[in-house]
Amino acid sequence: MIIQSELNPTRIALSGQCFRWEETAPGTFRVPFRDKCLIIETQGSGAEVKNPAAEDAVWHEYLDLDTDYAAIRERIDAGEDPFLHEACCFQQGIRILKQDPWEALISFIISQNRNIPAIKRSISILCDLAGEERKDLRGESFMTFPTAGAIAAMSDEELDRCRLGYRKDYIRLTAEAAVSGELNLDEMATFDDGKLMGQLISLKGVGPKVASCVMLYGFHRINAFPVDVWVKRILKDKYPGGYPFEKYAPYNGIYQQYMFAFYREENT
Repeated sequence: MIIQSELNPTRIALSGQCFRWEETAPGTFRVPFRDKCLIIETQGSGAEVKNPAAEDAVWHEYLDLDTDYAAIRERIDAGEDPFLHEACCFQQGIRILKQDPWEALISFIISQNRNIPAIKRSISILCDLAGEERKDLRGESFMTFPTAGAIAAMSDEELDRCRLGYRKDYIRLTAEAAVSGELNLDEMATFDDGKLMGQLISLKGVGPKVASCVMLYGFHRINAFPVDVWVKRILKDKYPGGYPFEKYAPYNGIYQQYMFAFYREENT
């Protein structure tokens, strides 16, 4: 579908915003989204997205290709903020995916106090147990992310197999709320940022960090600024006088992603 320099699959896959990108060969990823799946291959400084032509609009939206990330990076002055400028340049190619809100909500509830391999393992088992089998454009099987109804119908034993720990009850309660209509993600998508944050943190097991992740990655509120242990270190080490949120609005979430990926890579 497209080759462009502002799309680096490997950096996106390692950025901590998605947990089901599967690297099938160096620089090549299989990417499930709802009931579809694309193949995306690194090509030089850009990437080639392979999918049926009829799905171009779906993947164009998912990859956020209408946003000018180069212009967003260029807003940062190297002299005023050398750390963020370096992070933006080094992590060029990261985009904030427009993920499914339901998948993002459940995934980031699962993510609490866990490393990425453990998160991916739990989500993979959950999909295997409650998702639906589909075929990608190569004819290979993949599993969709489970619906709220499918998760609500899972037995305790099945949820235990997903290695969710204390998060199991949160996942079940969230699924049941969605099934009953108490939780309406379509309606929440119309809320302003403040109201959306309030609605998310009212859910059992969702604190400010998880809510911010869901806002940024599930509802594409690109000013949301998740703060985890890595970002806390960044704010302490690089911005002892305070991070200039107002100055960098409305793109704080994008800058957070560049900083997070860069700092974690430099310190692990």
